[in-house]
Amino acid sequence: MPESGVSRAQHTHIPTDRTGIRTASGPTVIAAARRTGLLVLGGLTALPPLSMDMYLPALPAVTDALHAPAATVQLTLTACLGGMALGQVVVGPMSDRWGRRRPLLLGMVVYVLATALCVFAPTTELLIGFRLLQGLAGAAGIVIARAVVRDMYDGVEMARFFSTLMLISGVAPVIAPLIGGQVLRFTDWRGIFAVLTVVGVLLTLVVWKWLHETLPPEERHTGGVGDALRTMRGLLGDRTFTGYMVAGSLAFAALFAYVSASPFVVQEIYGASPQTFSLLFGINSIGLITVGQINGKVLVGRISLDKALGFGLAVIVLAATALLLMTSGVFGDVGLVPVAAGLFVLMSAMGLAMPNTNALALMRTKHAAGSASALLGTSSFLIGAVASPLVGIAGDATAVPMAVVQLVCAVGAMACFLGLCRPWQRGGARV
Repeated sequence: MPESGVSRAQHTHIPTDRTGIRTASGPTVIAAARRTGLLVLGGLTALPPLSMDMYLPALPAVTDALHAPAATVQLTLTACLGGMALGQVVVGPMSDRWGRRRPLLLGMVVYVLATALCVFAPTTELLIGFRLLQGLAGAAGIVIARAVVRDMYDGVEMARFFSTLMLISGVAPVIAPLIGGQVLRFTDWRGIFAVLTVVGVLLTLVVWKWLHETLPPEERHTGGVGDALRTMRGLLGDRTFTGYMVAGSLAFAALFAYVSASPFVVQEIYGASPQTFSLLFGINSIGLITVGQINGKVLVGRISLDKALGFGLAVIVLAATALLLMTSGVFGDVGLVPVAAGLFVLMSAMGLAMPNTNALALMRTKHAAGSASALLGTSSFLIGAVASPLVGIAGDATAVPMAVVQLVCAVGAMACFLGLCRPWQRGGARV
């Protein structure tokens, strides 16, 4: 078997490529298999955002259909998000103990069942419960996809794969509301969950057929809950890992503040139409994805990941500072265009921050990739969930809270990077 086709899953005696995808030898077949692996892992990371954002256009319809207050219906989103955060803590250590494949397939089956139950939910309370279960199960895709990448790749290759993965997972939040809106043209809000159920079934079949085990039995943890907790405590005791984890989570929180506040800022404060908002949102997402691809295909291997990450965080700090100065009136009434430009720069720089924090953190955790992936995901979701409500703390007449939250998160991320990771102590290696 060619070296490029060797998998860590050799114990299964199934020829696989480096992402655990069944293949035969030969460069052409292996390249095709790697593309398949990217699509499988991209699908797993995209499914939770699809589950969250496809549902957004249907919120008013759910309020009317179930005769519930809007605040109560909003809890269906909170429950799903909370489930995704908590589920990663549970599934990550499970995958370190029993391998990646079994917990992932179990999570996918539960996801399909929970989503199907959402179709028939008769009350808001039951819908909230089903959405919580949906989030818990959907978390398996996020955490295990990262762990599989860590099993199969290291250093430069891992950073490149994460950057490429962003091309798929980054598109999902953008197109999900558009898909949901189109589904609502033909059916009601329950139809959205029916579509998600079908997507879940198809992805489960793809995982079952194509994604093979990537964690050999000899590298699995054999302990129980106590051992898993000790592993996580050991990871958190690693100053450098914790620094990358918190820096990445704070950067994600700055992004989450944008997602939460931008509809209100762009449309209500600056008077843009919904179409203009959608256009700007799409342009910003394209900027993030493009920079992520530049990071993976141009920068990685030529400069150290720490340098790319530091530059990205510095740009985010500068963009957030400019946004605060503009929104607070220091430059007078600047209008939408300069603010939109600042948001574009901030969002684009996330393409350097997010894949590199994940890669640098996971490089230190070969012994517990599942638990490390769980901590990375849970930390991002929890800090993002805390930052999100703060953007509206001053009401709907100013965008200053959004800029303040973004600047505080950006400065905090840079402080963690410099104070905890201390990249200059590792000699600037190109990994």
